[in-house]
Amino acid sequence: MSQPSKLKNNWNLTILFAGTLFISASLMFVLQPLFGKLLLPLLGGSPAVWNTCMVFYQIILFLGYLYAHTISTRLNQHHQIKIHATVILLSFLALPLALPENTVPPTDGNPTFWLLWTLLLAIGLPFFVVSTTAPLIQKWFANIGHQTSDDPYYLYAASNSGSLIALLSYPFLLEPTIGLINQKYYWSLGYLILCALIASCAYILWKAGQKTATIQIKLAEDTKLNFYQKLHWLALAFVPSSLLLGLTNFISTDIASVPLLWIIPLTLYLLSFIIVFSKWNDKIHPLMVKLQPIFLLPFIAYAFINPADLPYWAYLILHLLAFFFAVMVCHGELAQRRPNTQYLTTFYLIMSFGGMLGGMFNTFVAPFIFNGIYEYPLMIVAALLLRPWPKKLTLKSLILQSIAPALLIIIGNVLYSNIANLLEYFDVIVISLIALIFVNYLFRAKPISFAFLTGAIIYLSLGLHGLSSHTLYQERSFFGVLAVRESVLTNEQNQPEKYHELFHGTTKHGAQRQVEYLAKIPLTYYSQPGPMGQLFKEFDSVNQNWTIGIVGLGAGALICYAKDQQDWTLYEIDPLVVDIASNPEYFSYLKRCSHKTKMRLGDARLSLLQEPEKKFDLLVIDAFSSDSVPTHLLTQEALKIYFKKLKPNGILAFHITNRHLLLKKVLSIHSEHLHLSSLIQEFIPEKDIPLVVATDWVVMANNSEALSPLSLSRLGKWGKMPLYFDMNPWTDDFTNIVSIWK
Repeated sequence: MSQPSKLKNNWNLTILFAGTLFISASLMFVLQPLFGKLLLPLLGGSPAVWNTCMVFYQIILFLGYLYAHTISTRLNQHHQIKIHATVILLSFLALPLALPENTVPPTDGNPTFWLLWTLLLAIGLPFFVVSTTAPLIQKWFANIGHQTSDDPYYLYAASNSGSLIALLSYPFLLEPTIGLINQKYYWSLGYLILCALIASCAYILWKAGQKTATIQIKLAEDTKLNFYQKLHWLALAFVPSSLLLGLTNFISTDIASVPLLWIIPLTLYLLSFIIVFSKWNDKIHPLMVKLQPIFLLPFIAYAFINPADLPYWAYLILHLLAFFFAVMVCHGELAQRRPNTQYLTTFYLIMSFGGMLGGMFNTFVAPFIFNGIYEYPLMIVAALLLRPWPKKLTLKSLILQSIAPALLIIIGNVLYSNIANLLEYFDVIVISLIALIFVNYLFRAKPISFAFLTGAIIYLSLGLHGLSSHTLYQERSFFGVLAVRESVLTNEQNQPEKYHELFHGTTKHGAQRQVEYLAKIPLTYYSQPGPMGQLFKEFDSVNQNWTIGIVGLGAGALICYAKDQQDWTLYEIDPLVVDIASNPEYFSYLKRCSHKTKMRLGDARLSLLQEPEKKFDLLVIDAFSSDSVPTHLLTQEALKIYFKKLKPNGILAFHITNRHLLLKKVLSIHSEHLHLSSLIQEFIPEKDIPLVVATDWVVMANNSEALSPLSLSRLGKWGKMPLYFDMNPWTDDFTNIVSIWK
């Protein structure tokens, strides 16, 4: 028994094992945005790409934890080492990292399973090895006889610290300075270093051998885990995981589909693990339980009952704070209920299984049962149900606490269904719901009442906003939530007039007036007084036989600039957008104006590669995904593809209206490096015209003569692009979102 005593005060071992976990977690969470970025160009920048990748990671993580649990509980230490060495050697077959050759996603259906298969082929083996590290290395550490071997859970903080640092370093350090090719190379090198560290840990365990196999210091009585404990662990892991993906989908749709924002919720998620598995959790957890209901008051009021009163950044902060307190309470409960080391791998296995189920619910179940991102508010309520319960809770108490929320929902549904002029009482209902929030706060010590009343308030709020928005149609696809709404404007005769709008999330993507003689007039970003109207008016007088390509369909408004003798090709990645634009009950632009028009489904950049060179006179890039243009359509390689498909005097037009990203900076730098002629117009309507909005457009050509009709035109204020010198050109290997954030 001399070996354990030698190891007892050896801090070098703590550093070795903690360092192995740190590097393993760092590699895991660098790989996630790295490979997500590699895949985004193939799927149009959808936030669902990130969520599907997250599900893949969670599935492999669960399989890694299952593997670690199986070999550590059924095999002796020497056999564990031999098997793990074999798995690591097999994983080298996947190095260096790369996408499979000729990788093309399906264009006629949901690409989720294609994406999962591609991830499995490309990174399945290395990610599996990385996934096994946290439970296996901690279990090995528990068996070497170190002075802290009886409670190795603190090593989990090292693992999550590595994850957190990796996530934060990616957008601010790795992405701006290292291209994707080098990122893949450095990751492969880091993986080899990790394997060497795992081998060092295995060597320590091998030397300890069977001498330490019987040394199991137990902090509690050796009792078997019951089903309730395991189910509770599962719920405490499931809800934060689902909440993470729900919030990610929510803010990615409403703010921007870029990796920077996707990382923020995951950063908070990981930070919660670091805190709760530290020695301070016993003091922090009760504080989180007390603070959560306080922060829930403004969150429910502004995020659900009356969201229009806050700027987007404050709105985002409210969501992130509410999310952080929810996961802190859930993970705090999880940490407090952790078992002794005898059940360490069981604990981590159930945690990973709960996380995987949460991800699978959001990715595979929610899109098929909800037509909006309703899993997000649902999990907010579920998180409140997981607050600490009283030790004694009878069935009678459970029923009594459920009566008030049920009555509230019933009364609300009756009122919403039977009062014809309900919206006249909108302010009264909003004030009543806000008052209910404060009443609900009094029930914060009763998790069932508190959670169900919160759920009832959110349900009634969503119902109220659904009625007030006059939603004609709402559906959810892989690429987000699309809605058609009916609104009212004051027309030129000062009369109320109905019109239809297309929304992706909360961003408007087009509109159409329903009066017969106005229904063919393009509106919003494509209005006749605006840059697109100016362009078509100017060049129609020169040549009406253009061949035109439009990337991004929207409601189909641009097609009403088409002439009978012109050939138009429309490129759209989301089949649901095509269905909506083709349905005359919602928008009739395509029916009324489409002449020689072809529709191409799939990512536009991939579709354009199939077109003959020098085909188009005009190519319009208007590929929105909520409020951002997918980055892969803005790289130098993308522009070179566009100009190969344009005639020598062809024009490339970019729609760059964006609340958050300075897209003109990217195009200006491209224009300089590729020696292109370019003009910009940041259009602001001179007078109040219904549904004519401010919009920004850039036109580019190989020579200035092609753009001279616009620059000389008196129709609009076209000017030269501003110059920028503080950023390298975007390429398929390098993009930097941070540098163009407004």
